[in-house]
Amino acid sequence: MIRKAAVEGGLVRGIPAADPRITAFKGIPFAAPPVGENRWRAPQPVIPWEGERLCAEFAPIAMQAIPGLDPDNIYTREWHVDPEVPMDEDCLYLNVWTPAKTAEDRLPVFVWYFGGGLQVGYPSEMEFDGERIARRGIVVVTVNYRVNVFGFLAHPQLTAEQPEAPANFGHLDQQAATRWVQRNITAFGGDPARITIGGQSAGGGSVCAQLASPQNKGLFRGAIIQSGMFGGVYGRSFPASSFAQSQEKGVRFFEALGVKTLEEARRIPAVKLRDAACSGWFFGTDVDGVFLTENSTKSIYAGRSNPAFIMITRTADEFRAQVKAGDMDDFRAQMTAAFGSRAPEFLALCGDDLNTALLRTNVSGLEISARALAASMHANPGGKPVYYGVFDADIPGWDHPGTFHSVDIWFYFETLAKCWRPFTGRHMDLARQMCNYWANFIRTGDPNGPDADGTPMPEWKSMDAELCNAMWFKDVPTPETDAPDAMMKIQTEAYREKILRS
Repeated sequence: MIRKAAVEGGLVRGIPAADPRITAFKGIPFAAPPVGENRWRAPQPVIPWEGERLCAEFAPIAMQAIPGLDPDNIYTREWHVDPEVPMDEDCLYLNVWTPAKTAEDRLPVFVWYFGGGLQVGYPSEMEFDGERIARRGIVVVTVNYRVNVFGFLAHPQLTAEQPEAPANFGHLDQQAATRWVQRNITAFGGDPARITIGGQSAGGGSVCAQLASPQNKGLFRGAIIQSGMFGGVYGRSFPASSFAQSQEKGVRFFEALGVKTLEEARRIPAVKLRDAACSGWFFGTDVDGVFLTENSTKSIYAGRSNPAFIMITRTADEFRAQVKAGDMDDFRAQMTAAFGSRAPEFLALCGDDLNTALLRTNVSGLEISARALAASMHANPGGKPVYYGVFDADIPGWDHPGTFHSVDIWFYFETLAKCWRPFTGRHMDLARQMCNYWANFIRTGDPNGPDADGTPMPEWKSMDAELCNAMWFKDVPTPETDAPDAMMKIQTEAYREKILRS
């Protein structure tokens, strides 16, 4: 087993995981601390250390709202269970789980970006334990990155001071960590030519951003987007604010802090800055002209993103897009605005009864996005296969939560044993298979292969040009091969056209 590795900065020593055939390295620095003059800068080179660094504990989480304080929040019940988890602005660390015996094993690599709206989240959340995936012959890396104002502030002074990296610092952290993996992962038995990036929610949106960034050519070959490509089917498709507006917001934030210059702002204590940011401000991804030159969804649909095999998934109950209208005239006006020249065809399918029409518009914006993505890959030269999956298993518990946003993570990471919910054997079986599909995709770009007993799992086909084929994860993996109906086709085509025109 690899228990020790030489990386940029020095030697690191890992510890046996619960399965001693896996070694876990927790808290490896991949950049210098982003504090002081490094606050709101691109990640800087790691500071070397003397001797051997024991990597036995997760590093502190990034500055954010204290987790686990709201007992009524479902994520407090699920995994934000420790309000006293260490937190620090010095947060640029990653974690590695490796099953490799030697550096020559050259195993496929999975790099994971956590979710949390780019405002909260951390890789030490218990559902992100990489051991079960590693048992399938994958080197797993989970990455910490700056969030909220620490990771996504834009300000005119930043643009003037550092035009090469004016914003998107959290995404630059993800990028720097993935580049670190490319340079160092052979020491852990990984193959730098076989990197797949993945993430859920804002982590999935981060995968889209990394796909779209012109700076990432050749950095990875596969991408897993979970609940991270949000389709505004009937309204705005993505935040309409410009980079200039984001910079103006930065100016207003400095005014709220009572400072005028970057120098002053960089001296503000991290806790004070965090508390100010958590008082109603939101900071997120910007098209800054450097890391991103256009909206990531548009880049991907237009075939300008970095080529990659893609798996895109969602849960059955999350983020429905439904129209609200007072009468049929109001409804028709909204549909005309949403679908343009396709509106008459769409309205004919809806019929003249308002309640029926409104019911028929209740669709998943995530599904529309996924199908539009698959259509784009077929339309663009060199487009890679797209595998689309939907999680629809029953979730036990006194709260009867349904397939809520993020619950599928327990299954893909096969970490159900860490959850309080009374999962049973069939849930464990489903999680084993879902983790198998993930590992196969990370390994080859194709999720198919045998189950643990050697029998083939149900075939998960990539979406074809007619947008057929999806895998539904119910009690068991269930392939769906039906083509979308006429209404879904119009919604998908019109949404994709709207994005490309934007």
